[in-house]
Amino acid sequence: MAATGSPSVWVGVRAVIPSLALLGCLIAWVGCSHYQLGTGATPAFRTLYVAPVANRTLLPQSQALMSTQLREAFLRDGRVTLVNSTEAADATLTIVLNDYHREVAASRADDTGLARKFNLTLGALCSLQDRRSGKTIFENRPVRAQREVFTDSGQLQAEYQTLPLLADALAARILHATLDVW
Repeated sequence: MAATGSPSVWVGVRAVIPSLALLGCLIAWVGCSHYQLGTGATPAFRTLYVAPVANRTLLPQSQALMSTQLREAFLRDGRVTLVNSTEAADATLTIVLNDYHREVAASRADDTGLARKFNLTLGALCSLQDRRSGKTIFENRPVRAQREVFTDSGQLQAEYQTLPLLADALAARILHATLDVW
């Protein structure tokens, strides 16, 4: 009877280990060979005109900030080329800011009538039209973004500082609504 750990068992195990390692590497290589960074979705258009953002809210100067954040989001993404006129574009994107409101998320412990934290919401209606075919891809699609703001340094100052972050979040959502598979 052979003792446990005999030399013949170790020789068989040593012969199998390199084969298993090679098999594991081969499986990993095949599994990762078709991996692609990004969304993988290619839009139906190559050039896009982003119309100036319209504002129907009581949020002053939001058009310029939202237009800037939106253009930067499309430039960072790189799937489409932004153009400066509707004539040069394959598609046109129109955005109307239609909602800005705050909701109390937490009140102060010492005075429950005063808010300590708000949830700010910025909403827009987006329309995308394929100029080559004249077909409307989507119309008045609602897109919203939300951010929390703490009022420890004052409500007005806190909202003012949060607005660029809120516009950036909304721009990212509009980008995904526009370029990802519908």
